[in-house]
Amino acid sequence: MSRPASPTYRTRNWPAYNEALKRRGSLTIWFDPEMSWDAAPTGRRGRQQTYSDAAIQTCLSMKVLFGMALRQTTGFVESLLQLVG
Repeated sequence: MSRPASPTYRTRNWPAYNEALKRRGSLTIWFDPEMSWDAAPTGRRGRQQTYSDAAIQTCLSMKVLFGMALRQTTGFVESLLQLVG
């Protein structure tokens, strides 16, 4: 039993093909403007938390999604927040 030959594809519309390849590398991330990145005061003794639980969960989700180390994720999120303002 022989294996069937795979079909040969030819690109005929190069501009559309290039645009499709560029869109494949595009990344869009939406941040909710109402989300608080700063932690709410707890009223307990000791050092106050810096970031809210939602901010930490967002960063850890990006870490898992992109397969980055923790410090890489920190730099990635900081650069995104600088872009957002």
